[in-house]
Amino acid sequence: MSDVDVSVIIPCRNERGAIVSVLEGIPNGFEAIVVDNGSTDGTADVVAELGVRVIVEPRPGYGSAVHAGVLAAQRPIVCTIDGDGSMSPAELPGLVDRLGAGADLAVGRRRPTGPEAWPAHARAGSAAVAWWLRRRYGLPVNDIGPMRAIERERLLALGIEDRRSGYPVELLVRAARSGLRVSECAVTYTPRTAGRSKVSGSIAGSVQAGRDFLAALS
Repeated sequence: MSDVDVSVIIPCRNERGAIVSVLEGIPNGFEAIVVDNGSTDGTADVVAELGVRVIVEPRPGYGSAVHAGVLAAQRPIVCTIDGDGSMSPAELPGLVDRLGAGADLAVGRRRPTGPEAWPAHARAGSAAVAWWLRRRYGLPVNDIGPMRAIERERLLALGIEDRRSGYPVELLVRAARSGLRVSECAVTYTPRTAGRSKVSGSIAGSVQAGRDFLAALS
């Protein structure tokens, strides 16, 4: 595979202050697709001015945004990364390399640079879900982070139905049930460069995400 085989899907909602630096970090040859999921701060306008492809997904939810991006992508490999600047696009080739080495799904394990990068309540929730996935399915994962790489057709074939925060969990569950080879590698996790997280930025957001995670595990 080559760089021109990869589309990078970036779900966004009010990420005007961070999205430019994220797009500037996309590796040469990779196609960026920004999915605007109800922004009110002009995120889509900023992206369009840079000449980057924008998909508008009016249905709220992380899963809705990612799925819309996957449908819009035309390259055989799709990656996902958040648009808040908390992870570096420069680490995406490392995930793509895992696919070339035989993995079916490569996922990033977040390594926070400090406690401010990943609130304790959000980190604990992710760790608990990852523990369950290891225990129930033997998946070699310690995180349910938002950076990943997989073949587009393989992802669509999984038939993921969650359109909210449970999308990453359902993806891993269906990958395990389908016998996909999952590979996890460390990625740096820093404080978001602008704005506030819709999930870990509040207890209420984390509680709702926790409910979505549980639904995806059932």
